[in-house]
Amino acid sequence: MAKLLIVGLGNPGAQYARNRHNVGFMVLDALARDLGIAVDRSKFKGRFGTGDAEGHSVVLLRPETYMNLSGESVSAARSFFNVEIPDILVIHDELDLPYGTLRLKVGGGHAGHNGLRSIQEQLGSPAYARLRVGIGRPAKGSVTSFVLQDFAKGEEQDFLPDLIDRSVTAVRTALRQGPQKAMNTVNVDAAK
Repeated sequence: MAKLLIVGLGNPGAQYARNRHNVGFMVLDALARDLGIAVDRSKFKGRFGTGDAEGHSVVLLRPETYMNLSGESVSAARSFFNVEIPDILVIHDELDLPYGTLRLKVGGGHAGHNGLRSIQEQLGSPAYARLRVGIGRPAKGSVTSFVLQDFAKGEEQDFLPDLIDRSVTAVRTALRQGPQKAMNTVNVDAAK
């Protein structure tokens, strides 16, 4: 049975834990709890855990490099577990989607996302699946400072648990149906 590699992107350290840029970590942590998989082993410049989900053998990975070096961790884990590039699913924040919107996608560019840029450089291919978790764009000001801020008090923080739950459901749907087929379900049901 082929192993699947599921990666949540973020920056390590308590000061970044609740940042918009770390929503990939938040979803991966919730997925790990949902599946009963401990992501507590150190290797591949990250933390990882292994288990079974939806009939597949899975590796859950949190790169502990900073975002712009995520590909080093993903590439090392992929090589060690002999995972094919199409069997990788990356969960990440997405500026180009309104807050609360989810989109499952296979392949494509990195759209300026430093984590995706690093992964594509290290893998030499964009042919992996992504769950894009919409965080919206700032109305004004720096995109960098926006993604490195915590979700805003009020509506954003209030809605965050639901967004994380829907993201976990989307990942499980992708595991069960395969990313291509799951897009028909996730991308219809995933709007806020």
